[in-house]
Amino acid sequence: MELMRLQAADLAHLAPELALLIGTAVLTILDLVLPGRARRSFVAWLSLVTIVVSAVLVILQLGQEPVSLLANSYRVDDFGNLFKLLFLGGAGLVVLMGIGSLKEDDIPHLGELYYLVLPATLGAMVMVSSADLITLFVGLELLSITSYILVGMRKKSIASTESAFKYVVLGSIASAFILYGISFVYGITGSTNLAEIRHSGAMYLAIDGYGKLMYLSLFLMLAGFAFKIAAAPFHQWAPDVYQGAPTPVMAFLATVSKAAAFAMLFRVSYMLFISVGTNDLPLSDDMFLAFAVLAAAAMIVGNLLALRQRNMKRLLAYSGVANAGYLLVPLAEQMSNYHVNNFSELYYYLIAYFLMNIGAVAVVSAVSAAGGGENDEMSAFAGLYHRAPATAIAMVVLVLSLAGLPVTAGFFGKLYILLGALHVGLHWLA
Repeated sequence: MELMRLQAADLAHLAPELALLIGTAVLTILDLVLPGRARRSFVAWLSLVTIVVSAVLVILQLGQEPVSLLANSYRVDDFGNLFKLLFLGGAGLVVLMGIGSLKEDDIPHLGELYYLVLPATLGAMVMVSSADLITLFVGLELLSITSYILVGMRKKSIASTESAFKYVVLGSIASAFILYGISFVYGITGSTNLAEIRHSGAMYLAIDGYGKLMYLSLFLMLAGFAFKIAAAPFHQWAPDVYQGAPTPVMAFLATVSKAAAFAMLFRVSYMLFISVGTNDLPLSDDMFLAFAVLAAAAMIVGNLLALRQRNMKRLLAYSGVANAGYLLVPLAEQMSNYHVNNFSELYYYLIAYFLMNIGAVAVVSAVSAAGGGENDEMSAFAGLYHRAPATAIAMVVLVLSLAGLPVTAGFFGKLYILLGALHVGLHWLA
């Protein structure tokens, strides 16, 4: 069998990813050779420039024919490009937030935080373009390992160290679940390519015993991805990690990291398990039913537990759990025989969620900094309108949007998802 190697001409299709990779390498070396006392604020601006360059290269690829690289293990298409723009936009906003809020007294190696956002975003981009389970796992681990480091950047804070340790342990367990599920798929089908597995999946389901193993694989992978998106009941890590992480890192975890897992869930469900099953083992129908159950659990648990919170970071963490439920609804809609354009529902709500969440986290960061320290409690917002009217009004609008009240972006996003669920007959979920 002839091996498919990456040709020089293929590098043009990987230009956005290469821009982030080169930027990371250059900034890492630059940070190492500069004197210890030199300020690292310029690293943030260079990181932002790298993100902008990568985004421009992604825009240039929009509208082109899909391209498959490395024996169809990496796919460059508009689905991936749209998500890449979302990731890069979120990463850029996170870096901008850090420029205005982070200080070297709090984070000893501040430059590292800015350029570590680049490989984390690169991991998300690799995930969304993966057409092979091995490539998917490589991108997932690049994103995860970098995120573990980012969470623990406040080395002088016990809370940050504790949250980083929890995130490493629980995140590694979730990755092990995903890898264990992948191993079953490979053991049954002899392939890790999503398209090949889809074509041969129905045949293997008919073999006695293989169908049950495919179910086990599906639910192992689903449990791992549910952890990554912080969907109930796999959400317990989120409040502690969000509270201990630096504020911009919290925003990154709540947006870019979560969106990358959703994008991969969307691609895997469509390319791997959809339309796979028999009358006795309706694998795809059961998968979308599992999405619906997870969505309902996340919406209920996230909203109820948020009512008890007095810390803004923990409140936003539970808001993220509830929003993970809303974002799972478009994935669950495919259990119907109707043809629905659920990608537009998912993508629109993700855009709204990015803006709402990053905006709310930025306000929390500003209020905390104005209080002279790490005060993330709701009491810090008392009298905010008299101190900073514009900030108070902005926070009210953002919170109303997160709640889904008219006529905010969050309202239209939730309405779009609700109508989609009703259209396909998921009345109980609506």
